Amino acid sequence: MKTRITELLNIAYPIIQGGMQWVGRAELASAVSNAGGLGVLTGLTQPTPEALHREIGRCREMTDRPFGVNMTIFPTIAPPPYEEYIDAIIANGVGVVETAGNKALEYLPKLKDAGIKVIHKCVAVRHALTAERLGVDAISIDGFECAGHPGEEDIPGLVLIPLAASQLSVPVIASGGIADGRGMAAALALGAHGVNMGTRFCATQEAPIHENIKQRLLAASERDTNLIFRSLKNTARVLKNAVSDEVVAAERRPGGCGFEDIRHLVAGARGRTALQEGDPDGGIVTAGMVVGLIRDLPSCAELLERMVAECRESLLTASAFAR
Repeated sequence: MKTRITELLNIAYPIIQGGMQWVGRAELASAVSNAGGLGVLTGLTQPTPEALHREIGRCREMTDRPFGVNMTIFPTIAPPPYEEYIDAIIANGVGVVETAGNKALEYLPKLKDAGIKVIHKCVAVRHALTAERLGVDAISIDGFECAGHPGEEDIPGLVLIPLAASQLSVPVIASGGIADGRGMAAALALGAHGVNMGTRFCATQEAPIHENIKQRLLAASERDTNLIFRSLKNTARVLKNAVSDEVVAAERRPGGCGFEDIRHLVAGARGRTALQEGDPDGGIVTAGMVVGLIRDLPSCAELLERMVAECRESLLTASAFAR
């Protein structure tokens, strides 16, 4: 399936596994790449740049196909050594980096000088245009349906994807709300050149998370996500569970809440433990509205082959209406 994204990234199918904290590890990234897509390691899932170096090596042992590394860089009180993580990526000859956050663009010249293809994630077209001017190779545009941080403007993919496609010269990757070939066909029809999926890849055999979490994803409907941090202007979409319900309740109290009031609920270590030990109500579990479309746990290879077949069938069916 040839698109501008497959040509840019040297992959068979225009399907990218998004960077996911605690999930984007070598087991999953290599499986996606071996299946013909682009697997992505999550850089900051690794506790140190040295650990990222080792994880890149582990991924190389599992696949001889292209894979990337995600680097999400937001302002924080105690930032990790971002420059050293970037240096580890460059030193290991990684060919593709997915970036997110305005601060990540500060490292763009260094990445480009190393010959790395850069995909930048955006939730607004105006931000995408800025990233394009700075020299990124592709834009991943995140609709309001997506897991993680959808921004504060609540623009869904059905509007955001064609807006981005019509205004950008670099190829556009549709992200958020895509779990099957029908969604992929819709994204391509709207002008995208590929799709990015996170939640769907969590519900695969190779995803390095506990079976209990995968079963909770299977059982969820499209209504089973919560938007947290809305009152703090840092919205995140996560799976509806006891912890995220408690966060929402705290934010809705008269007078709201500060981050310190909910820090113990949303701590990253707590979410990591929940994913690893299998307590669906043990911490924050990131998930998009697309959980309502997920009904099985295929291997990554089975998922991609099925998606491509469904996509082709959907495009052919739709083309009949143009006769």
